[in-house]
Amino acid sequence: MSLRPGAPGVTPRGPFLHPALFYRDDEEYLAGTVPFVRAGRAAGEPVAVAVPGRRLGLLRDALGATAREVTWLDMAEAGRNPGRIIPGVLRDFADRHPGGRVRIIGEPIWPGRTAAEYPACAQHEALINLAFAGRGASILCPYDESGLDPVALADARATHPVVIDRRGERASADYAPHRVIRAYNRPLPEPRGAVAMRFDLDALPRLREFACRWTAAHGLGADAVGDMELAVSELAANSCLHGGGAGTARFWAEDGQVVCEVADAGTITDPLAGRRPADMSPHGGRGILLVHHLADLVRVHTGPGGTATRVYLRTRTTGRPAPR
Repeated sequence: MSLRPGAPGVTPRGPFLHPALFYRDDEEYLAGTVPFVRAGRAAGEPVAVAVPGRRLGLLRDALGATAREVTWLDMAEAGRNPGRIIPGVLRDFADRHPGGRVRIIGEPIWPGRTAAEYPACAQHEALINLAFAGRGASILCPYDESGLDPVALADARATHPVVIDRRGERASADYAPHRVIRAYNRPLPEPRGAVAMRFDLDALPRLREFACRWTAAHGLGADAVGDMELAVSELAANSCLHGGGAGTARFWAEDGQVVCEVADAGTITDPLAGRRPADMSPHGGRGILLVHHLADLVRVHTGPGGTATRVYLRTRTTGRPAPR
C-alpha cells in the first residue's frame, strides 16, 4: 500500500476529501500516512496529525525532519469526547489556516473505545462530511482492521466516500453518512439507580446546587464538579428556553463515571448543533458546544418525542485540554 505524490488520495480532486485508510499493521499504517503528510508539506499545505497514543511516536519518527513542520495532537486526549473533535480539533486547525487547503490525519476510532463512546464516534465521522462540505481540506482517517469490530469497519465504509487499503483506492459503494447519523440516533439505554429531578426556569438554582452536591459525593474533584454544574446549567437553561419550558434531570454512576441526563420536549433539527465553532453559530448551539468541551462524553437522542442529552465525566481523570 502506497500513496505517492500525484497518486490517488494525494492530489486533490475536489474541495473536500475524506478517505478512510484501512491498515493491518505498522508497515501498512506508515505506508498510508507518511506519503500523505509529505505530499501535503511539499504542496505547502498546513498539516496536523491527531492520532491516539503510540501512533503519534510511530509516525513522528518515520517522518524525520518533516515532523517539525506538523501539528501533533494525541486524539486519545483531545478527542476522547468525539463531539469535541470537529470544533476543537479539525475546525480549530482549519480555521487557523484560512485561504488555502489543509491536510489532517484524524483517527477517532481505535481498539479500546468503549461501547458507550462508539455511537458518538460513528456519528462524528458521518458529520465531518457536512462540517467540511465545499471546503478545501483533506482528512485521512486510519482504521485498524486487525483490532476493530467488523461493525466499525462497515460504518467506516458508510461514512467515507473513498476507501484506501492494500488493494488500492476506490470509491466506497456503501457511502451513506446520513444513514449512519440516523442509525445511531437511538434511544439511550435505561440507567440503574438514577436520581431524578424535575425543573423549570425557577428551579435552575436548586438543580445546579443538587448537581454539585451529587457529583462531589460520587468522587469528582472541585474542577470536575464545576464542569458538571456548568454543563447541567447550560442544558437545563436550553430546555427552559427551547424545550418546552421544563425538563427532567437524572443523575447516576456507571463504569467509573458520573452521568447526568437532561431530557425535555424539544427536538434538535440541526445535526451539527454544538459542533460548529461558537462564532459560526448565530442561531444557537453555543451551550451544547460548551458542554462538548467540558465532558468526557456526550450522547444525544432526539426526535419528535423530545431530546435526551447525557453528559459523562470520569471520576478519575488525568486532566482535559482547555476549550479552544
